[in-house]
Amino acid sequence: MEMLDRRSKVVFVCFVVLSLLFNFSLEQQQQLLNSGVERLALLQLRSSLGLTAKQWPIKADPCSVWAGIQCQNGSVIGINISGFKRTRIGSKNPQFSVDALQNFTLLASFNASNFALPGTIPQWFGTGLASLQVLDLRSCSISGSIPFSFGNLSSLTGLYLSGNNLTGIVPSTLGQLLSLEVLDLSGNNLTGTVPVTFVGLRNLTLLDMSSNFLTGGIPPGIGSLARLKLLNFSGNSLSSSIPAQLGDISSLVDLDLGSNSLSGPVPPDLRGLRNLQKLDIGRNLLSGSLPANLFPPLNQLQLLVLSHNTFTGGLPDVLWSMPQLQLLDASGNNFTGALPSLSSNANGTAAMLNLSQNLFYGSLGSVIRRFSFTDLSGNYFQGRVPDYARSNVSFVGNCLQNVLNQRSSRECASFYAERGLTFDNFGVPNATQPSSQPRKKSHRTIIILAAVLGGVGLVVLLVIMLILLIVCTRRRSATNQRGTGVGPVPAGASPSPPRMGLNFSSLGDAFTYQQILHATGEFGDENLIKHGHSGDLFRGILEGGIHVVIKRIDLHSAIKEACMSELDFFSKVFHPRLVSLLGHCLENENEKFLVYKFMPNGDLSSSLFRKTNSDNDGLQSLDWITRLKIAIGAAEGLSYLHHECSPPFVHRDVQASSILLDDKFEVRLGSLSEVCAQEGDNHQHRISRLLRLPQTSEQGSSGSPNTTCAYDVYCFGKVLLELVTGKLGISASSDAALKDWLEQTLPYISIYEKDLVTSIVDPSLIIDEDLLEEVWAMAVVAKSCLNPKPARRPLMRYILKALENPLKVVREEYTSSARLRTTSSRSSWNAALFGSWRNSSLDVTAIPAAPVNKVEGGSSFKQSATTGSQGSGQNGEGMHSSSIRRQSREIVPEPINVQDVERPIEV
Repeated sequence: MEMLDRRSKVVFVCFVVLSLLFNFSLEQQQQLLNSGVERLALLQLRSSLGLTAKQWPIKADPCSVWAGIQCQNGSVIGINISGFKRTRIGSKNPQFSVDALQNFTLLASFNASNFALPGTIPQWFGTGLASLQVLDLRSCSISGSIPFSFGNLSSLTGLYLSGNNLTGIVPSTLGQLLSLEVLDLSGNNLTGTVPVTFVGLRNLTLLDMSSNFLTGGIPPGIGSLARLKLLNFSGNSLSSSIPAQLGDISSLVDLDLGSNSLSGPVPPDLRGLRNLQKLDIGRNLLSGSLPANLFPPLNQLQLLVLSHNTFTGGLPDVLWSMPQLQLLDASGNNFTGALPSLSSNANGTAAMLNLSQNLFYGSLGSVIRRFSFTDLSGNYFQGRVPDYARSNVSFVGNCLQNVLNQRSSRECASFYAERGLTFDNFGVPNATQPSSQPRKKSHRTIIILAAVLGGVGLVVLLVIMLILLIVCTRRRSATNQRGTGVGPVPAGASPSPPRMGLNFSSLGDAFTYQQILHATGEFGDENLIKHGHSGDLFRGILEGGIHVVIKRIDLHSAIKEACMSELDFFSKVFHPRLVSLLGHCLENENEKFLVYKFMPNGDLSSSLFRKTNSDNDGLQSLDWITRLKIAIGAAEGLSYLHHECSPPFVHRDVQASSILLDDKFEVRLGSLSEVCAQEGDNHQHRISRLLRLPQTSEQGSSGSPNTTCAYDVYCFGKVLLELVTGKLGISASSDAALKDWLEQTLPYISIYEKDLVTSIVDPSLIIDEDLLEEVWAMAVVAKSCLNPKPARRPLMRYILKALENPLKVVREEYTSSARLRTTSSRSSWNAALFGSWRNSSLDVTAIPAAPVNKVEGGSSFKQSATTGSQGSGQNGEGMHSSSIRRQSREIVPEPINVQDVERPIEV
């Protein structure tokens, strides 16, 4: 009996072991790739993408060994090649070559983030991947547009396309993806409006369309997305108002609408966002006061940005007692009122408060105790700085006692008097007056005598100052030729040293010296692009096949601060019109390296005329539409530097070689090593304007004319002339070589005669009558930029408006009156652009007898090698230029005083 029990136990154990072995074998068979078609497709994908044998060994089973391959029941359901390395051959010519994906009928996930796939997304993605649930193509260097066929991916739950170069409109068919939970299209070049079909994506939890070029408004129906937790539209050009329906998304945690053109008041309905933790509506055109009942329900707020709008009124008191608030930025508005004293909130140690550039007044409330960093500059606070105020508080530009760099007593007293408040006069009591009337009478004679002598002394002092200013002006004029203030940047005029403590996390990747050597082929001559004034530029290919441009800065021959100055600049600003800094290498003591995004079309100087593929070695000229696009793109970049940065930045090296072009001829401004903050207007210039002293273009603060925005405007005018005339080298030429050419060319540019400009237009341009008006408009704008008097050059934001609306600049109106009239306001862009046109010394009336075909005096300007059609040189029928004046009442106003036109700081 005992033997039988032992046998039963042995049989039972053997049965269990065999069952386990059978199940394990079955699982192994299920994990092996069963489909020969899919195995062949994986091998094709391995070859087309250039993946290494280490990641995908050819002899091993893909399901069990290959990295990033996920299988189920012997079929591939997931492919993840994120961050993979290509073979050396594959990295030389990376492409979006994934046609083999069509063979994976059960593929649910494809992740290629941070893997270079230069090219466009094929249309078959929306039809050949029916089972796809997650598509992750972040930072893959993809170009082109988003396929409309994506609307067929009905199973898609996550679509990630951020950090690429996608262009065109956002397909409305994406609104058909009813299962979609995440849609990330940020960091591209998308245009058009936000599709209204998005309001039907009821399962969406994240919608990020930031850092594009979207226009229009936010669809009001977006409030129906009840599950949304993150909504980011920042960094676009969205207009209209903030829809009140956003307040219906009670689940929203992060709402970012910053850096747009939204206007109007903040809707009080946003109080429905009870779970909101981050709210950014800064850098818009919002106005009015904040609703009093907006913030009490938003007690979960951790970040609140209201900066750079035109808000008025006071900040709600409830903001100061919000327990979770870590950052409050209300700078650059018209907020007013006094700060409260809330001693109960004095225990905060990790928060930031920025109230700079507002109209706050009164004494400093104890509320600032809860903030570890506080910026109160540019307000009207008065009284003493309390002992509890910490050292990391900025008080510049207030009315405080015993603090440096405060406003004048007159300005402070005027501010407080306008509001019926009492100004403490910086704590200085009013001088007591003698009460004895006889004492007043006894000193009356002395007072009168002192006043007379003081007046005489003041007159003598003014005469001496006038003589000194005239002598200095004449001496400078005698030693400089006209226009020397707009020549190349002098070697000694370097930007100010950068501040210490750069945030390298915002400056891309930190590359090793070995990576730089490998990328550039050890700086071989075949990879040398050119010798720049701040360093040598080399082509390079990083691991992963990413094409880059690497600047090598030799500190033995270059300015030591140049590299750190450029890094400091990139740490402060970011804009799609500035070349992208991908990283840096600062290991070597004597050599530093900066890594930029590669621009396939080089710069404007090399792309205006390009060699064709034909056998005759001819040159192909850029068409007019592309030239206008380039001009607008460059103006957008400069307008950002001049008007959206504080303080304004001056590029100082605006020329054709500084205008970089990607594969779609979108502009990225390069040559940023000379960028510096604009110098402020000093007292000498104010006196010069007051006394109407003659001022030449080379006059500027600190003797550095190229540190003002007006200098950039002049250089940009030369770039515009280069686009119009096709004469290469204009923008890079010195003034001595440019002077004679301008004197011959500019008389052909007139706001009254269109036909004159045909004598200087690039003969390779094929343009009809409508496009000729745009050419004419660009020439007119260029002439305004080249005004020898910096005060009469237009601001860059007005130049941008003019280039975006070229037909308005030269709109034809037939009138019998020779006197121009206008209803435009003095602040309109057209008035500011052309208000002093006819006062310009460049607008001469004598027209040369023959067109200008070449540059005299040994100029090095390159002539166009093409012999294209001169369709723009024909006069239109019925257009008699001698008797009909071309004009625009809207664009060209009545001549007015220079003081009435908004203008840049004089050079």
